[in-house]
Amino acid sequence: MDAAGLDSEGRGFASAREMWREEIGIGEEGEEAENGARCKRHDWYQKGIAYWEGVEASVDGVLGGYGHVNDADVKGSEAFLKPLLLDRFGSGARHPVALDCGSGIGRVTKNLLLRYFNEANCGSGIGRVDLVEPVSHFLEAAREKLATDKDNSDHKALNFYCVPLQEFTPEVGRYDVIWIQWCIGQLPDDDFLLFFKRAKVGLKPNGFFVVKENTARSGFVLDKDDNSITRSDSYFKELFKQCGLHLYRTKDQKGFPEELFPVKMYALVTDRRRGSNNGGGKTQQHKPAVIKS
Repeated sequence: MDAAGLDSEGRGFASAREMWREEIGIGEEGEEAENGARCKRHDWYQKGIAYWEGVEASVDGVLGGYGHVNDADVKGSEAFLKPLLLDRFGSGARHPVALDCGSGIGRVTKNLLLRYFNEANCGSGIGRVDLVEPVSHFLEAAREKLATDKDNSDHKALNFYCVPLQEFTPEVGRYDVIWIQWCIGQLPDDDFLLFFKRAKVGLKPNGFFVVKENTARSGFVLDKDDNSITRSDSYFKELFKQCGLHLYRTKDQKGFPEELFPVKMYALVTDRRRGSNNGGGKTQQHKPAVIKS
């Protein structure tokens, strides 16, 4: 991660290492420096949580004022997910379970995941979606909405974990799909690596991750408002490699406003069997936009 980047105030950094050293003390040595780094990391996460605690628990709120992109987002996600499920698991009845990471108000769970991970799609077993989200009022909104939503009345098997990703460890072998959207930018690189290394053990055989995130044109962009980082495609791929994950398929999200960052979907697996890469597309300079799933 040697590419240069900048923050949302226009300050430049020669590399991600330089930025992380300043923001959370990564690379500093000595007991005093280590203590300082722990405080910086704590402050990093607290600022992010405080930002989202001030956001309304609505679609427009969690999408940073871009609630109108919800339909295009769900459509793009479904077009990516559906063939992956067939490719990895076939058409036979199973007992599917998904994890929605950084679930926010349950927008992705409600509009996408519950339509594929439910009792009707898994024979006699009970399918479910578990939600993990550190912002308590978002998670409560998700719980209330999913419990009272008539469209999802048959899909009641849900677990809600109010835990930040850097502290979450999934049950071993529980999930067919772990969905991570518009939240992994809250984690510094070292916690990013540790999260995926823990989360890998939560996948069933043939299970996979989907990461759907904003991407920077090059290097990275640090958002000083919510303490999140938008990484470039090459930055993501280097981190995935360090996690011991293999890129199975990628695709670009279409239909978003031009002023937003490009959004890319990655399917990641723990084995080396690869799928077709139907991604691609040009990228350009975009201004940051705060979005949560």
